[in-house]
Amino acid sequence: MASAAVRDELLCSICLSTYTDPVMLRCGHNFCRVCIHRLLDTQDEAGVYSCPECREESQERPALMRCLALCNIMENFLITPPTQTEAGIFCTYCVDSPVPAAKSCLHCEASLCEKHLRVHSKSAEHVLCEPSANLGSRKCSVHKKILEYYCTEDAACICVSCSLAGEHRGHRVEMLDEASEKKKERLRNVLQKLITRRGETEERVRSLEERRRKAQEKASGEAERVTALCRDIRRQLDDLEKRVLSEISRQEKEESFSLSALMKKLEIQKDELSRKMRHMEELCNMTDPLTVLQEPDTGDLCDNEDTGGHDGGDGDTGGHNKPLHDVDGPDVAVISDTLRTLCDIITDIRRRIYVEDPADILLDVNTAANYIHISDDQKTATGTQENQNRPETLQRFQEYNQVMSRRGFSAGRHYWDVEISRSGGWMVGMCYPSIDRRGQQSYIGYNNKSWCLRRSYNKYSVIHDSKEIRLPHIISCNRVRICLDYGAGRLSFYELCEPIRHLHTFTASFTEPLHAVLCVYNSAITISRERTGWKKPS
Repeated sequence: MASAAVRDELLCSICLSTYTDPVMLRCGHNFCRVCIHRLLDTQDEAGVYSCPECREESQERPALMRCLALCNIMENFLITPPTQTEAGIFCTYCVDSPVPAAKSCLHCEASLCEKHLRVHSKSAEHVLCEPSANLGSRKCSVHKKILEYYCTEDAACICVSCSLAGEHRGHRVEMLDEASEKKKERLRNVLQKLITRRGETEERVRSLEERRRKAQEKASGEAERVTALCRDIRRQLDDLEKRVLSEISRQEKEESFSLSALMKKLEIQKDELSRKMRHMEELCNMTDPLTVLQEPDTGDLCDNEDTGGHDGGDGDTGGHNKPLHDVDGPDVAVISDTLRTLCDIITDIRRRIYVEDPADILLDVNTAANYIHISDDQKTATGTQENQNRPETLQRFQEYNQVMSRRGFSAGRHYWDVEISRSGGWMVGMCYPSIDRRGQQSYIGYNNKSWCLRRSYNKYSVIHDSKEIRLPHIISCNRVRICLDYGAGRLSFYELCEPIRHLHTFTASFTEPLHAVLCVYNSAITISRERTGWKKPS
């Protein structure tokens, strides 16, 4: 006979009900097959599985083994409900030996076995129910009568006397069964709502887990990107250092070779002068005037050498009077070129760090003017002479061939590229959603709510708040990049040529989300999305 303690051991720790098709994990703990399957399914995305009892973890989904002993116990002891004897309800009239009760009489407040039940009164006032140890709770505490009604106003179970002459007189009452069914219906409705809310909560949890997974993947990708970028920076700096050191070494060798040759030449000149000095000293020391006079005149020799030196001659004896200067350092031009190379590397790195991912921008047809055609993929705007006859709304631009993007940016760093025409007029930039949609104040660049790059009559300029700045050169390629750093308050334009050229940067304290905006006349502009970053040519 299973006791209450034994039955507690037969409860699943997940659903808190008796086991249904019990299975066992490797750690020895048992669960309902359905319960543990659902739990393991929620752990699939994390890739780590753990027992809800002991928290033992494994990288692989654990195999479930059917617990035969536990299945036999369930079949033998828990298929039939616990007997009255197990519940402790015995016949009130069997005083010699305890006999399990079959029914309890609310009127008599007594429990009866099958034998005493056959001779029990069958009158209406004797109400039988399932065996119960607390029969007094089913009677009115005031009138000692059976509780048969339910007062809807006081939400209390009452007897017939309470409804007719007691404190519940005149109240709306219902039969207990009817009131019970109504309450069950309300409970079922609440239960359904709770099930729905639980489903929504589970879906939200799955959504958040998916977002967390994507955030982890993005962080991992960004870490790899930064690591690769830093590795490339170190490689370029190492190459630059090697080139500079090699150039310094080459210049030092060339200068050393040149000075060595000059020193050798001067040594030869010094020896020759020493020989001539000794000969002159000998002549000066001679006593025979005839010998001295017969020697060739050597006074012109020094004059010739001095003259050769002043004339800048390059002979063996010339140039020794020329002043010698300190050895020059590394070539200034080489150092300057090296510094420019380093600046190019830093600029390249800054541009590659600046943007993370290209922004996916689609044009909002609801804002497009009537003389501008929007492609089916909502990425190309073309000026046209044909009226598109779009309905007039507060969102639509009226006077100018302009259109805004559906998406706005209110934080972070973003970029987007456009393919522009080399003919016709166009404007590209960004604006606040509060920009006017009619009148001259709606023309992008000619208000304090928009910034743009403009082409007009083959001249290029940037405009904000009606202040126009002419660009000093003509854009030579048909691709332009717009970079937005919302937090830093910078909006920059680049020409995507080789190498990439910076056109202009606006600075402002942005107060609203920024939308891309286009304006086209006899031209077309296509928003393109770069999936691979640009790289400065070597």
